[in-house]
Amino acid sequence: MERPDPDIGVYVISVAAQLAGLHPQTLRTYERMGLILPQRTGGGGRRYSHRDVEKLRSIAELTASGIGIEGVRRIVELENQVAALAARNDDLVNELEATRGALAQALSATRRVSRPDNKLPVLRTPDPGQSVVVWRRGR
Repeated sequence: MERPDPDIGVYVISVAAQLAGLHPQTLRTYERMGLILPQRTGGGGRRYSHRDVEKLRSIAELTASGIGIEGVRRIVELENQVAALAARNDDLVNELEATRGALAQALSATRRVSRPDNKLPVLRTPDPGQSVVVWRRGR
């Protein structure tokens, strides 16, 4: 059996509240505060995804450990920022790898039809924090 997409809203509020160990009114309060944003049906009913239920459990754990709701809001905000930065970092790493591959391919092609005065820089993996600059000689 195939698992449903964790971002598709499938649980009504009473089921989501039960799965998260919270009262349905608490879910409504968290929604008003912007901590959780359930999907809506055409008639306006709330539908919570598996990811929403996991987030509600996390919020419940934080409040149970004594963190105030404003602290929880800040933690959730920071977690969202970390996730966005991690995704951006992955994109940049993939772009860098593609650029290195294209540069290596260009270097290989240039060496096959090389001229004596054509000297491109040697490719090597830079240390973390260093930049890679690609220079193109004008003709």
